[in-house]
Amino acid sequence: MDKLQPGRAPVYEMLEQYRHKGNISYHVPGHKNGEAYRSTVSAESAGYLTEVMRYDVTEITGTDDLHHPEGVIREAQELAADCYGAEESYMLVGGSTAGNLALILTVCSEPGSLLILQRNVHKSVIHGLMLAGARAVFLEPQIDPGSRLAVAPSAETVQAALAAYPEAAGVLVTMPNYYGMGSDLAPLAQACHACCVPLLVDEAHGAHYGQHPALPAGALAGGADGVVQSTHKMLTALTMGAMLHVQGPWLDRALLRQRLAMVQSSSPSYPVMASLDLARRLLHSQGAGAFTAGLAAVDVLRRGLAALPRFGLLQPAQPQQPVCGEAGAAGVSTPPLRGAAYVTQDPFKAVIYDAAGVLGGFELQRRLEERGIVPEMSDDRHVVLAFSLGSKAEEAAALLTALQDIAAQTSLAAPQTGGSAAPSDLEPTTGADHVTGPEPTAGSDHISDLEPVSGLDLTADSGPGQSTYSDTAAAPAPQGGESFSSARTAAQAASYNSREGELTFSGHISTWNNFDIPAVSAPVAFSIRPVAAGETESVELEASAGRIAAEMVIPYPPGIPLLYPGESITASVCDRLIRLRIGGAKFQACADPALQHIMVYNIQKGGEA
Repeated sequence: MDKLQPGRAPVYEMLEQYRHKGNISYHVPGHKNGEAYRSTVSAESAGYLTEVMRYDVTEITGTDDLHHPEGVIREAQELAADCYGAEESYMLVGGSTAGNLALILTVCSEPGSLLILQRNVHKSVIHGLMLAGARAVFLEPQIDPGSRLAVAPSAETVQAALAAYPEAAGVLVTMPNYYGMGSDLAPLAQACHACCVPLLVDEAHGAHYGQHPALPAGALAGGADGVVQSTHKMLTALTMGAMLHVQGPWLDRALLRQRLAMVQSSSPSYPVMASLDLARRLLHSQGAGAFTAGLAAVDVLRRGLAALPRFGLLQPAQPQQPVCGEAGAAGVSTPPLRGAAYVTQDPFKAVIYDAAGVLGGFELQRRLEERGIVPEMSDDRHVVLAFSLGSKAEEAAALLTALQDIAAQTSLAAPQTGGSAAPSDLEPTTGADHVTGPEPTAGSDHISDLEPVSGLDLTADSGPGQSTYSDTAAAPAPQGGESFSSARTAAQAASYNSREGELTFSGHISTWNNFDIPAVSAPVAFSIRPVAAGETESVELEASAGRIAAEMVIPYPPGIPLLYPGESITASVCDRLIRLRIGGAKFQACADPALQHIMVYNIQKGGEA
């Protein structure tokens, strides 16, 4: 192809030309450029979608074919590879889910293939394991001791897993996590390449990485071989628009293209592809300047929180943000803070919390929404606010006004209603990231006599030995203000997390992730075989500890399963699910979305631990 022209958006421009030509359609789709709705009465019209339908085409002469690109789609993908620093890039119209599925089905090309991956992965990764009939070796992620949030496995854990399972087909990690927390990927890439296997990265929340000096370096710069990005999340594509980037010799690209054709529609959305094209052109044309306004909005929030110490802002103890283009290159490792679970924080993911410990994350989100501020998600301690290059300073000022109003209307006195933990069990926390609570326990939760089901099953011998969490330096006090720890009692460490005001303690653990795993698990077999109804029963959630889950339980967002079929329901997981339910979390994949009951294997199947 001729020299690339970064200022072009070939798919978008093709659709504009299609619209202006006004050709008569004797092809699908059946709405005929929206004409089917133009003659209807207003109550039956398509409204604003009528205009979208003018650009909703299919694979005809001149529009190219996503699954065999030769024209505008090929050019758009080559421009994307140039923009994002890949050797090849592929448009995804099914979100990062499609990319994760395709990568796993490529690497785990035969049933029984073994993939090493962290425990706290998106549900699409688990679904990929099921479809591939793969075996998974789960790794214990590093835990930030202040926030109690899980990040990614350490390089040492990855190396240990690769040494223990030399037959592994690859390693998959998530970076950054939903909270924007990350670490250096270069040591993980080096460990993988030393064993001649690819490093796959679910970078769904890092499509913007590496595009501005204030942003962390991207996974490709760290040496990853296959990287999935949700361009619709932190950049500007339409929802479901994502990209898959590849580099290096460790992926079979012909097989990858075939897998992509398997998991994506044969009739992809051209408006979604055009939005991917425009998102890339914006970066190519404006460069780092595209992020100026969004970063200015973040700065408004940071400066405002400095004058409002009631609310803290999550951040690494000593941020070491690699300058894009300099740090994180393959073979060059940026020395992290000794023992730190994470060293980079996405500035566009502002993770706030009530430093006084009065309001939990769920309740803080509810009160923000009452004031017209809609966060990305919350957990029992934190609220995640997703900024982007489209954010405005005046909107950040409105957010601060809402927080000031919430602070003014919320007493710092301890709630007087009953709680779920006795005061003797609680300790006051100390600001920003510091959360006290029992250390997570490690150990296998799975039973070895279950047949592979549409979930997991341990059928191998015990895995390598366990390791403890990394020692981490103390996290900072609340940004821009005094700590509330001196004024708080143990009861004040509890927080309101339900609309009815039921008291739940959020300082104990504030994460979606399952801690009850070894550093390196034994292989876990996955299958798409459905769980037989005769093998299961429904029990009250409160009575489920010690039983074996017969269904997935996925708090959403962020979509990380707390349980898979075949996994033991420990007391800590049961307690966490109860707390999430009380807090108002939403659940997917379970028979009872309210989570009053949970499906478990019956006793005849070995359903008791």
